[in-house]
Amino acid sequence: MDAVSNWFRIHVLTWLEPPKQIEIIDIIQVLLIAYFVYHFILWLKNTRAYMLLKGILLIVIFVVIANLLNMDVIMWVFGNLGMTVIIAVVIIFQPELRRVLEQMGHKNPITNLLVWGSSSDNNDRFSDKTVSELVSASFSMGEVKTGALIVVEREVKLEEYEKTGIPVDAVLTSQLLINIFEHNTPLHDGAVIVRGDRVVAATCYLPLTDNLNLNKDLGTRHRAGVGISEISDSLTIIVSEETGHVSYAMDGELHTGVSVSELREQLYKVQKIVDADSSRRKRKERRKNEKKSAR
Repeated sequence: MDAVSNWFRIHVLTWLEPPKQIEIIDIIQVLLIAYFVYHFILWLKNTRAYMLLKGILLIVIFVVIANLLNMDVIMWVFGNLGMTVIIAVVIIFQPELRRVLEQMGHKNPITNLLVWGSSSDNNDRFSDKTVSELVSASFSMGEVKTGALIVVEREVKLEEYEKTGIPVDAVLTSQLLINIFEHNTPLHDGAVIVRGDRVVAATCYLPLTDNLNLNKDLGTRHRAGVGISEISDSLTIIVSEETGHVSYAMDGELHTGVSVSELREQLYKVQKIVDADSSRRKRKERRKNEKKSAR
């Protein structure tokens, strides 16, 4: 109890002391910190680092509890590993860190501060027509054994892999997908990335899974589909060139040889999730705007 009371007195009561006179420089510092924290959170959300956030929070909670209970050995271990962990995180997420620094260099900070409350959500839900087009194209290609790899983006943006392909930015139709994956065409090799109702890129390279439990008879196309589903929340449709079977990968799991109704049902489930998330964001923005108007 003494450790808890000491921690409370040092870390909490000091925050409750009467504040000093607020100056202009204090306001500037708060705005700068808020700006960088805001963009850091956006970066976390749009990369695979967001998936590790829960694990990091659990470690932080464990360290706080160990500190409260005076677990000296554990605190010594974490204290000596602290710098090593930071270096490891920088090495692991070097591509993401480099990309976010490049994006910050291209952005105008003043403009971003002026449009603080507005968020451009390009990851809109896809329509029922897009679901029908995806299902139709997948099974049409399966009938003639045309291999295909279609990644349906959800919350985690796939811009890193989009850049490895060729921009398309066209309304998704079954005819477009069939033409893209037709044998001996310039765009048939690689994956197609779908965002909302549009095909944003083709011939994209995807990471392969290291899952040893997958059937050894599955080729690179299936391993790529599972690989992208392991590091993002996307749904990937795979059409086998050898058997013509249609499969889909999601959350690191591969569902092989699905039927038309099974694929359609899964796409509708994903559609509802995206729609619910989009609706929640729109409601929050609407409430913010109503509060501003009331003032």
